[in-house]
Amino acid sequence: MPYHYEMNGAAIYAESFATIRREANLARFDPDEEPIAVRMIHATGLVGLEEHIRFSPGFAATARAALGAGAPILCDARMVSEGITRTRLPAQNEVICTLQADGIPDLAREMGNTRSAAALELWRPHLAGALVAIGNAPTALFHLLNMLEDPDCPRPAAIIGCPVGFVGARESKDALWADQPVPCCIVEGRLGGSAITVAAINAIASRQE
Repeated sequence: MPYHYEMNGAAIYAESFATIRREANLARFDPDEEPIAVRMIHATGLVGLEEHIRFSPGFAATARAALGAGAPILCDARMVSEGITRTRLPAQNEVICTLQADGIPDLAREMGNTRSAAALELWRPHLAGALVAIGNAPTALFHLLNMLEDPDCPRPAAIIGCPVGFVGARESKDALWADQPVPCCIVEGRLGGSAITVAAINAIASRQE
């Protein structure tokens, strides 16, 4: 064979994480946050991403405790929900994505909003104490923030707000960071996406690298 390469999966993971820890500036993250940041960098292959990752105080511990207590994970997109490693989840947590539920296109037209935003209306019975994971749609994050303006709306335990894109992504994350209705994690600016969001969830579910 002309190509020689590492074939041991565990060795690849170990060297990948070691490389990230050598090259990335992780000093400002506490011990609960650092494994999450490392996983997010690993998902993108982008050392330097750490400069844009923000954790509000207590986010990591709160999110981990919520999963340990059996909280559901509410996802804005199937790319997020399908990426979660179920075997990592500590309490067989339910993973919910309502984007393709019956009636969502009609509800979106009625609301004058996107399907991603309309789908969040079906989260209400599951929202209390949940871990929210928004990795795709800025409109979903904006709509969640509007929902949480209502004092009668159930409160999630924590929010991963990492939508990606050129329209509304930066602004929606800035709004979450400014408001912080519950502990949250963001990636500043246009950066974000499903892979980053999934990486954060999987790291929260299992601290061991």
